[in-house]
Amino acid sequence: MRFWKAAAAAALLATCSLVAQAAYPDKPIRLVIGFPAGGPLDQHARLLSERLQAVLGQPIIIDYKAGAGGTVGAQEVMKAPADGYTLMLANTGVMVINPALYAKLPYQTLRDFTPIARTAMQPLALLVNPNMPVNTLPEFVAYARARPGQLNYGSAGNGGISHLVPEMFKNATGLFMVHIPYRGSAPAFTDLMGGQVQFMAESIPQAAAYHKQGKVKALAVTSRERNAALPEVPTVMESGLKDFEVVGFYGFLAPASLPRDVTAKLSDAFRQVLGSAEIRNRMTAQGADPAFLGSEDFAKYLAAEMPRWADAVKKSGARMD
Repeated sequence: MRFWKAAAAAALLATCSLVAQAAYPDKPIRLVIGFPAGGPLDQHARLLSERLQAVLGQPIIIDYKAGAGGTVGAQEVMKAPADGYTLMLANTGVMVINPALYAKLPYQTLRDFTPIARTAMQPLALLVNPNMPVNTLPEFVAYARARPGQLNYGSAGNGGISHLVPEMFKNATGLFMVHIPYRGSAPAFTDLMGGQVQFMAESIPQAAAYHKQGKVKALAVTSRERNAALPEVPTVMESGLKDFEVVGFYGFLAPASLPRDVTAKLSDAFRQVLGSAEIRNRMTAQGADPAFLGSEDFAKYLAAEMPRWADAVKKSGARMD
């Protein structure tokens, strides 16, 4: 008799477990972004959220927690329950640059988060003032090499990707240019167009728009393949630096110790979202290349990227305390 009671209890527990697993998600999911509304991450989130809602059957509520280069949002997610109802959309800066940039960062990327899915890669364009007497990247390198310390390059701020990519480019070419940090990309673009700085690396959407208007010259893109928004612009590798491929990424993460079944369901949901040709086309129009990685592969990718960007931060001398 006891055996049958125990068996019945075990069967009931198994049934309840299956019901619980099948029930996820049964309420809205909060998506934290560590930057203000209207920026590239916000655009990416809005692009994916409608179809993600359809796949998961629950609303996606975007919650902006801006501050300290995305650190405020990351800390918010780190402390949230690991139940699948709090996610974070993050980028290269938040996940792999900040750990090397901040002396006292409140989180560790590989310890405090569960990678869910990488959804996109974001190449940059290398830009010059339109009045510079160069039309190709090799011409620019020769021009700058003949004028050590006389050229300035602008960035959206110390330690960001628009600062570190030119630093990587300088290290790869042996050029000496002076870094001029700005408070955001808009004033940096203004001075690039005005000639106060001569060089800049910036994400494709803005770069492509200004290039097509003749306000800047795009000399190369930093991805392995040419970008659809700038099809006539060669890659840096095509231009002679054969190992130079530097791109940012967008990815979704959750608090550490997220149950495996929930992780798998969320990762598969993003795979389905990126399976839409419409989503991929719209993503490309925003300047990001669709690039899905599931949870395990995304974790491996993060582990490989961290030392690379840490080396770039070290060589640049950038620190945020």
